[in-house]
Amino acid sequence: MSKGKEATACKAVLEYLIQQNRPYSAQDVFQNMGKDLGKTAVVRALETLAETKQIKEKIYGKQKVYVADQSQLPALNENEIKAMDQQITQLTGQLQQSQVETQRLEGEEAKAELQKTIRDVEQLTAKIQQLKEGRVLVSKEDREKVLKRRNHYVKEWRKRKRISMDIVGAVLEGYQKTKRQLLEEIGIETDEDHSVVPPDI
Repeated sequence: MSKGKEATACKAVLEYLIQQNRPYSAQDVFQNMGKDLGKTAVVRALETLAETKQIKEKIYGKQKVYVADQSQLPALNENEIKAMDQQITQLTGQLQQSQVETQRLEGEEAKAELQKTIRDVEQLTAKIQQLKEGRVLVSKEDREKVLKRRNHYVKEWRKRKRISMDIVGAVLEGYQKTKRQLLEEIGIETDEDHSVVPPDI
């Protein structure tokens, strides 16, 4: 790489790190800058900037992370810092509310679908019981169709239950209360609340 291209890469990478002012790995910088410079140029630029003390380099395990030298950035006064802290707190609260509301809506839809699936399974299970007892004469083909539909709905029940619990688990990662409190807050009732379990296939 020519010195001119290397200088251009260093200038572009330095400006990007100062503008973003957050830690990035070489791969992050390479991807975020649109890959125009090429990965080799980005890696060399980061190493050069770190060696010349224009940016900071930290090593976490096997990965190197780079961030702008904070001493080169304009100093913030106490009021600006407090204002930023307040904004961060406000935005964090809004994000959590949005996540809870999104999961509540998704949970309600999943709950409705689950209840429908439960009703369908119960109806098919009752029909199968009648068939086993010989109370209804049907063809072998019809019986197999019923069994197939029943198995399909049981699988859907289990699948939707798993998806619902995965969603709840994702919300819990940023939620300050217990799982039970979250379920009560967004109005989700589980199979266990009604002593219901998916039947065997």
